[in-house]
Amino acid sequence: MGSSVVERNRVDSPDGGWGWVVLFGGFIITGFSYAFPKAISVYFKELMRDFGCGYSDTAWISSIMLAMLYGSGPISSILVNKFGCRPVMLIGGLLASAGMIGASFTTNIIQIYLTAGVITGLGLALNFQPSLIMLGSYFDKRRPLANGLAAAGSPVFLSALSPLGQVLLDCFGWRGGFLIMGGLLLNCCTCGAVMRPLGYKVRKSAARDESNAHELKEMLPSKTGQEENDLEKGQKDKPKRKKLLDFSVLCDKGLVIYIVAKFVVVLGLFVPTILLVNYAKDQGIPDKEAAFLLSIIGFIDIFARPTCGLVAGLKCVRAKMPYFFSLALLLNGLTDICSARSTDYTGLVIFCVFFGLSYGMVGALQFEVLMGIVGTNNFSSALGLVLLIEATAVLIGPPSAGRLVDTYKNYELIFYMAGGELMAAGLFLAIASYCCIKVQKKKDTSAIQDTDTEGNSNHTNHEGTHAMENS
Repeated sequence: MGSSVVERNRVDSPDGGWGWVVLFGGFIITGFSYAFPKAISVYFKELMRDFGCGYSDTAWISSIMLAMLYGSGPISSILVNKFGCRPVMLIGGLLASAGMIGASFTTNIIQIYLTAGVITGLGLALNFQPSLIMLGSYFDKRRPLANGLAAAGSPVFLSALSPLGQVLLDCFGWRGGFLIMGGLLLNCCTCGAVMRPLGYKVRKSAARDESNAHELKEMLPSKTGQEENDLEKGQKDKPKRKKLLDFSVLCDKGLVIYIVAKFVVVLGLFVPTILLVNYAKDQGIPDKEAAFLLSIIGFIDIFARPTCGLVAGLKCVRAKMPYFFSLALLLNGLTDICSARSTDYTGLVIFCVFFGLSYGMVGALQFEVLMGIVGTNNFSSALGLVLLIEATAVLIGPPSAGRLVDTYKNYELIFYMAGGELMAAGLFLAIASYCCIKVQKKKDTSAIQDTDTEGNSNHTNHEGTHAMENS
């Protein structure tokens, strides 16, 4: 309960200090949250052989995990607002690890959905959102750079976990690989432990002073009526408790536009990376080279995200962040469409290079845009609602793509589908943001002009009245 007091009495962001430790913890959490659902795709071929299922069935594992990551957003927001970030992240780390360890003992694909999909996904969700909230608390002026560096955890872990998963698969089978991966996820608990609340000691002493004042009040004789009224008035003047989940943020037009665009984005954003390894293996590419394709995306992404974060921190760019994000979406969608006919290993490597660049831009900008729209104070509730809406999209996207492959035996369709969705989302975000901002500016200008006119009119009337009185 002490952490909830910390949340309500927020101090200024230090933009450094212990914030760099928090940033490193967010780096690891982001890496596991986004890279893990893609990295386990190296096990899909073995799961298909053992359980006799198809592409769509195995794609559900990653989709459920991502859907829990998104859909548990409101739950995470409520828990963070009530208990604070640190305890929520510790519980999340334990759940993420327990899910993968339990999955190693499963006997059918449904059990994997429940363990690796639901439990591990929920654990990652309880780590991911609090890490973003803590990052926003510790950084303000350097926030675009901090978000870019934290987002770089995704490609770094993707580059490492995909080859590691293939090695574990070759040495221990998919069950041993799941067990070891579950052990690695315990590092999320360590990251949660370093998420020290901002200004905790100051607020703790304030709470102690309030407790001492209450004890002193009980020891003293009863107060007079005037003193009681003053006391009641002081209690009324106290700030209200923070809502566990504030739905009023949905009144913001900019947030509604962002939610619609992100829903379409998530339909196609994860499709290429989840099905890429299986596609390469079906083209006759050896298993290790196929798994290395995800590492190529990760290597490029490592440099793309911090670089994009630096560019986003420029004053001229930060003021037009939604348009910069739209450009990243258009580039990512165009990469998917242009690479739909790539079948040889060289073509797939080229695709991975350009995909890693554009995907890194999207990853570095998405939460910075959201923070810019709603602000730091409303970020927790807004993020929870955004992730909940996106959960539906992530449940639809990859399994639908897998169903297309199972039905038509043609991978080109999934690249066209994913690319078209991303380009449509980018165009919608740019056009809707421009129209919304333009209309808002006109309203603000009109309001200012009306105020000036009214002020001048009142000033003229006042002068006329003053002249009459003098005469």
